[in-house]
Amino acid sequence: MLNRRILRVKAFKVLYSYAENPDLSLKEALASLDASCEATRDLYLYMMAAIPALTAEAARRIEAARGKFNPTEEDLHPRMKFVQNGVSALLEEDPDFARLLEKKKISWANNDALVNSLYETLKTREYFQKYLKADTSSLQEDVRLWQHIYQEEFEDNEALTAILEDSSIFWADELAYVLGTCIRSLEEMGRTGRWNLPPLYQSDILAAQGKPADSDRDFVRKLVTASYGRYAEYSALVAGSVSKWDQDRLYTTDTVLIVMGLTEAETFPEIPVKVSINEYVEISKYYSTPKSRGFVNGLLDRLIKEKGLL
Repeated sequence: MLNRRILRVKAFKVLYSYAENPDLSLKEALASLDASCEATRDLYLYMMAAIPALTAEAARRIEAARGKFNPTEEDLHPRMKFVQNGVSALLEEDPDFARLLEKKKISWANNDALVNSLYETLKTREYFQKYLKADTSSLQEDVRLWQHIYQEEFEDNEALTAILEDSSIFWADELAYVLGTCIRSLEEMGRTGRWNLPPLYQSDILAAQGKPADSDRDFVRKLVTASYGRYAEYSALVAGSVSKWDQDRLYTTDTVLIVMGLTEAETFPEIPVKVSINEYVEISKYYSTPKSRGFVNGLLDRLIKEKGLL
């Protein structure tokens, strides 16, 4: 589930916390790293749980309409295709899915307003109405609908973002990544007719497929451990590589990214240096200033060459 790009981001956040709070021990940092990794899969479970939650909302409304004092013909004979969608049925009937939600206390029960709003929006969508009106019915058709919902309704939803921020400090900026994982899970459900919990690390998925893969968990823990050990030396190297005037304007985020890039180049010689540099430049686009991309790229490249790591 977690690839090396997102693992580098998680390692960056841990090392940034250390840069801001030098009293943070390596043991505490690694514990935070592990919690952050597991939290991403918890977010995945939360977003998958939206399927039965929205399906239940549709069923509730149908029953309420049937119970009206003067129900219309449509109230009495509604289209049941969405309420009976096979994806929700597979999740609701899966004992492992239910057990995980209960164990981790993951539920949409306290987010009725969001579920209501999502369903109201869904009813107005052309793709949803087309799905309801189609004469055919299949699990693959249901899968395509839910994939469409994940692509269209969740990522820029302000109410959902607010809930995620309140629920976990780790969830705020990982929604887009998790939605991609949900869409892949739906595709697999369409092929196999069942749900499976994704392994936590991408390397675990490759290993299960019989492909050789170094442990991503070992990679990210080794990266954090080595960056801790080198931080004082490498951050001083970064500061000494810019003018005194620029030292006062040096962003902690940039320093941390360059320290990590140097550490990775030294600790993992099997990874092409250009790949490592590009990874930290990409992270700088999202977590630092507009000028950081060029600064991180240029200084990291120069320092790696000076240390003979290229």
